[in-house]
Amino acid sequence: MDIAGSVALVTGANRGIGRSFAAELLERGATVWATARRPETVDLPGVRVLPLDVTDPASVAAAAEAASDVSLLVNNAGISVQQNLVTGDVDRTRQEMEVHYFGTLHMIRAFAPVLAANGGGAIVTMLSALSYGHFDGANSYAAAKAAQWSLVDAARLELAAQGTLVTGTYVGSVDTDMMAGWDIPKVHPADVARAALDAVAAGETEALVDEDARGARAALAARLAVTGAR
Repeated sequence: MDIAGSVALVTGANRGIGRSFAAELLERGATVWATARRPETVDLPGVRVLPLDVTDPASVAAAAEAASDVSLLVNNAGISVQQNLVTGDVDRTRQEMEVHYFGTLHMIRAFAPVLAANGGGAIVTMLSALSYGHFDGANSYAAAKAAQWSLVDAARLELAAQGTLVTGTYVGSVDTDMMAGWDIPKVHPADVARAALDAVAAGETEALVDEDARGARAALAARLAVTGAR
């Protein structure tokens, strides 16, 4: 996909990875719709700002109507509530599934016709190394990201006929507010955006940004090879 001259919409564009996506898209010559639940918090010059709550179908539908020129959708909005599945707060666990799985589903369903009308375009979705595994203390996040991964792969199959590229972006720890309490090596958000958009520009279906993502993907492949699972 030629990003220069494209029209992109980024969810959760007011900070972190989403803001870096919007900035990188502008740098590459795209027109950018920057969305957030609180649009007044979007502070990046040169973008078009839209209010958007990905968990609200009416809000998603309004965004798709307003941004009918979009040819590149970036599903970035996300949360982490730091819960396990057996003993954690079920309502908070449900919040993660609403944002990561159902929020992404709402966006894909609403924007698939828009992308088709504009030549097919592409969808890039922020996933995680935890899409492939688990982490004690954040297993609800891992489960939501695994569901989102399955959704992305299914959408790729369903949207192939209309010529829409569907790219999943996988990364470990990123230097964002979500990971502020973790004293571990982290990838800069700008590096994530660059890697994801490089993959889209090259027509690739996966962007494995860092060693954590590559290692998790390799470990999954090894487990599947041992068990014979498909």
